Amino acid sequence: MSKPYDTLIIGAGPSGSIAAALLIKRGYQPLVLERASFPRFSIGESLLPQCMAFIEEAGMMDALQENAARLGFQFKNGATFDRGQQHDFFNFEEKFTPGWGTTFQVRRAEFDKLLADEAEKAGAEIRYQQEITAVDIDGEHPELTVYDHAQEREYTVSGRFLLDASGFARVLPRMLELEAPSNFPVRQAIFTHVEDRISCEDFDRNKILITVHPEHVDCWYWLIPFSDGRCSLGVVAEEAFLKQVPGEEPGDKLRRLVSEAPDLSRHLADAVYDTPVNHITGYSANVSSLTGRNFALLGNAGEFLDPVFSSGVTIAMKSASLAAETLDRQFQGEAVDWEQDFAAPLSRGVKTFRTYVSAWYDGSFQDIIFYPEKPEEIKAMICSILAGYAWDESNPYVREHQRRLNVLARVCQAGD
Repeated sequence: MSKPYDTLIIGAGPSGSIAAALLIKRGYQPLVLERASFPRFSIGESLLPQCMAFIEEAGMMDALQENAARLGFQFKNGATFDRGQQHDFFNFEEKFTPGWGTTFQVRRAEFDKLLADEAEKAGAEIRYQQEITAVDIDGEHPELTVYDHAQEREYTVSGRFLLDASGFARVLPRMLELEAPSNFPVRQAIFTHVEDRISCEDFDRNKILITVHPEHVDCWYWLIPFSDGRCSLGVVAEEAFLKQVPGEEPGDKLRRLVSEAPDLSRHLADAVYDTPVNHITGYSANVSSLTGRNFALLGNAGEFLDPVFSSGVTIAMKSASLAAETLDRQFQGEAVDWEQDFAAPLSRGVKTFRTYVSAWYDGSFQDIIFYPEKPEEIKAMICSILAGYAWDESNPYVREHQRRLNVLARVCQAGD
């Protein structure tokens, strides 16, 4: 076998590409193995401003800004929330935490390819159509058995360290029996792209629109505008609820549910449903450990919460940044503790997001969002979390996320 690579990375999505680029900047040679051919479809199209810091750190910001218009990426400066006759919005530039206050809403096929191409330009080796068929972490170096679909051959490759950035494929959790049950109910997302033909003056294309079902507080919709008159449209609810919605096909259920949300159906009154409707069931996932002997899990390969606050790509990029920093120290001979140096700091932000996701579905965070008399300072702190700054412990609503959120919810509910 040839000399091992510095790092093997499974998956060329955002976490894999960012990790590869950051390792290249530190002088290492990663090999990225991707099952698909790019571009390929993915959901998770509404980025958070915190993502921009990681894109900048990886040296990809110029490419993103130069190609955004050509690729149909939509400038994004916040989020709008609708629930019946209640409405509010958050302008990310008015957040509590310093840093990026704007970002983009992207087609993931083009966005992910852009990041992967930039990682390659920086010097990373990326092989597409590579399926991981076996993994061995018992030897001196982690070893992967790979089937190359393009050349129809199998081979093995080793690296000094292994990063799983495979997203929902969750390669290492499956092969190493690391999967653990999520504590969230089984929910389903039904989604598509539409030619939206929105002409309503009260619709802001610079913000994602999150709409709550008028009767069912734990059913919600996303509407993510792109810059070319198209939108990503989806609905999320517990699987049992969606089974009761009339319609044989997911597309029938999606249109029926859109018709039940007055403002959303008004926005989409002239929309053309010209793209197949997809669905994902039971997407929330967890693992028993984010690290092990010479390996770590990035992004969705480790844990995925829920799409409601678009946290997935942010968590993925944060994990890539932490992993690259920890690996650099390890490769330079420092003693590192992957649990303390990688898993624990990553989990702090994930726990913050989890608190707000759980409160969204029980309705208490919705009561905060739609409370009309929120103090501006508190709204700015909440805005920071919605913008992705879930690791900023100078923010009281991060540092004491559960207690602060509970108290604030009670105040807003009493005020109603």
